[in-house]
Amino acid sequence: MEDPSDLACLSQSQQHVLETFSKPAHLHPTLPQYTQIQRAVDSLGHHIPSSGYGIKKTTAHLLGDVVPALNGQALSPNYYGFVTGSVTPAARIADTLVSTYDQNVGVHLPETTIATELEDRALVFLLELLHFNVEAWPGRTFTTGATASNIIGLACGREFIVNNAINRRSKNRMGSREETVGECGLLAACRAADITDIQVLTTMPHSSLQKASSVVGLGRACFQRVSISESDIAFDLDVLEDRLKRPHTVSIVVISCAEVNTGLFATRSYLEVARLRALCDKYGSWLHVDAAFGLFARILDDSQEFRYISDGAKGLELADSIAGDAHKLLNVPYDCGFFFCRHAGLAQQVFQNPNAAYLSSGSSTTGMIQSPLNVGLENSRRFRALPVYATLISYGRIGYKDMLQRQIRFARRIAWYIHQHRDFDLLPLSLHDETSINQWIYIIVLFRAKEDALNDTLVRRLNASCKMYVSGTTWENQQACRIAAANWQVDPERDSALVQEVFERVLRDWQHETS
Repeated sequence: MEDPSDLACLSQSQQHVLETFSKPAHLHPTLPQYTQIQRAVDSLGHHIPSSGYGIKKTTAHLLGDVVPALNGQALSPNYYGFVTGSVTPAARIADTLVSTYDQNVGVHLPETTIATELEDRALVFLLELLHFNVEAWPGRTFTTGATASNIIGLACGREFIVNNAINRRSKNRMGSREETVGECGLLAACRAADITDIQVLTTMPHSSLQKASSVVGLGRACFQRVSISESDIAFDLDVLEDRLKRPHTVSIVVISCAEVNTGLFATRSYLEVARLRALCDKYGSWLHVDAAFGLFARILDDSQEFRYISDGAKGLELADSIAGDAHKLLNVPYDCGFFFCRHAGLAQQVFQNPNAAYLSSGSSTTGMIQSPLNVGLENSRRFRALPVYATLISYGRIGYKDMLQRQIRFARRIAWYIHQHRDFDLLPLSLHDETSINQWIYIIVLFRAKEDALNDTLVRRLNASCKMYVSGTTWENQQACRIAAANWQVDPERDSALVQEVFERVLRDWQHETS
């Protein structure tokens, strides 16, 4: 039976959310005080209660104990960690509906729910936002994030390159049947294709790619760096071709579209991607793009201010597959990623649910919507498309372009401040003047303190202010800090002033301690 007091508690929690988001964004703390976290931990208890608290007490516990100990990732524009966006108001409203109506978006059932129709429409809108030809990308689905999308991309690439090798060899074998990885397994398929090695060739891979490689059976050790240098993420095409032509070897080539530490792009023109495409076609290789946040550079125009960034995402329509994150620059809730593939039906070869007629439906090869469970990892899927659809129609192409421009302008203000500062180094050191900063800085600012003693504690000191959050990383085997601007609420002038204030306060405190 429905209890009126339960509905009252639901109303109370919704009112709390409304009041929280009605405050100006810059007034929200970016991090909770450590004492608040400890208090919340103490309130959790150690065992499940035997009779339960009931809704009223549970609501009071969540709002009074747990919520104050959460970070301000979605509330504060000054959370700069992990290239994490926030949640736009439209996406937040839609996500409430997602939980309320709790759709199972696994099977395409157009006579019972609009869910899969809307999901496909959201993917179409996303392709249009990014200036892709929708008809050229029949393979498309939402995932939990770029890691899952990279898993799908490498799995499709593995299927493509091994099956191609089998087909080439089978022409010389009398009476052979067609084997595939999806049906026979990787070991049997490689044996049939006379393959002794599978390699992934890239320049500076994100860790999620290596994780994906392990999951799909290629192993983390299969990665081969083919960059110009250790610190330059551009492709060395001569080295790449030398690796591609190895006998009894098949390859997946991966473009890092915005490297995670610097935001720099592995390719910087359509022509560069076209050369990679030609090499992949020549040697039967798969071209995948890891574009978690770099893909959104396609929103930008070719104006002088943003031309170098937009050039970094040109030519990606020539790839075989693309992995991206929506919970980054699209600013929708965790978890949400997406995957695009130019080869109709290939994902279904890998991910289909065999011998389950009740889970079958149409295929994109006939213009119909595929059941998502047959083209991705999950059978059980959250309706994560609804926030994407809502925010896309709320902001449109112009709104998202404005959002990204503000993020870039903020990052460039901070980069220039750090570059001019006597106590900090802007990384990479090749960013040595205002011109290069205003060309190459995307949404990430990588830096370190010149003094090693300060650098060792810089991340902790900056975050201790609770006014902003930066993530720690390494660059060229040294500790470094990273600011990633991805929040839809960013205000370049207001937020850069706050960041500089925190930096100067940290320096004063450190100088006082060491004097």
